[in-house]
Amino acid sequence: MSKKILILPGDGIGIEIVTEAVKVLEYLLKSEGLAIELEQGLIGGSAYEAHGAPLPAATLELAQQADAVLLGAVGGPQWEALDRPLRPEQGLLQIRAGLGLFANLRPAVLFPQLADASTLKPEVVAGLDIMIVRELTGGIYFGQPRGIHTDENGLKVGVNTLVYNEAEIERIARVAFTIASKRGKRVCSVDKANVLESSELWRQTVITASKSFADIALSHMYVDNAAMQLVKAPKQFDVMVTGNMFGDILSDAAAMLTGSIGMLPSASLDADGKGMYEPIHGSAPDIAGKGVANPLAAILSVAMMMRYSLDLPAVAKRIDAAVAAVLDNKLRTADIFSPGSKQVGTAEMGDAVLAALQNQ
Repeated sequence: MSKKILILPGDGIGIEIVTEAVKVLEYLLKSEGLAIELEQGLIGGSAYEAHGAPLPAATLELAQQADAVLLGAVGGPQWEALDRPLRPEQGLLQIRAGLGLFANLRPAVLFPQLADASTLKPEVVAGLDIMIVRELTGGIYFGQPRGIHTDENGLKVGVNTLVYNEAEIERIARVAFTIASKRGKRVCSVDKANVLESSELWRQTVITASKSFADIALSHMYVDNAAMQLVKAPKQFDVMVTGNMFGDILSDAAAMLTGSIGMLPSASLDADGKGMYEPIHGSAPDIAGKGVANPLAAILSVAMMMRYSLDLPAVAKRIDAAVAAVLDNKLRTADIFSPGSKQVGTAEMGDAVLAALQNQ
């Protein structure tokens, strides 16, 4: 029986970068003789325009039936005035919840060819390889009650609830420990336990979960210090595990250590390893349609898909090697351009990765 991959380009540059990722994916399926079907669906603003909802029921059904999902990005200023339930970002939250994608893996890996692209000194970031494990379906993004109301004094009040139960914390902690067991055997749990009761429970539960992983060294760090340490001495980290909002912020900060957010893929996994794969950047409406976006994060997201959901690590290594070859040839999109390199557009970069695969 063939497997299925659902392609969700989304909005903005999502459409452009997914086009290049699919180009690579289609070549690999053919060259490797893989029985995998590709399907297309709508999410985000494009779905709202076509169906009046950021996640149509038909898209969720396709996603539930697929073995993996490749997503571009969602959002744009033209939809910001919509009621919150209709905004593109709600489609993203809904599909994560609908598929039970509780574990978000965000690697921050610096390709050696891009050491000069980082805003930090090369000696600080050279060799950087961090995995940030972010809890994805709980915390303040999903907690109830939430909303905006008027209090008894006539003042508007915005409410969001940060809530985690021990089962949610334990399962994400186990994911982090398992990943660390295959890497440097170190986990840093990031919280704000000195201020937040939810973080106090987080720390207690992570400590309890760690007892089943005796070979993993566990440390703890407050989120404000973790942000500072990422900039000061990022190579001290191996695996970081944290809640939804903290992980969202820290992983974007870590992205810039690598030179550009356009280089970083991500995986969002359920309890059985089924996943949705996407670059961590947004829809970048300011450059959408200009053909200048970096497609490498989307292409590297395909590599993560091969590793985590399709159990094809050799194919993933082919993609990684092709990206490295392109960077060796000094091809750069605008976000990673430096003197002495050649600037190319979105499609040219995708073509270069495809050519590198064909030359392996």
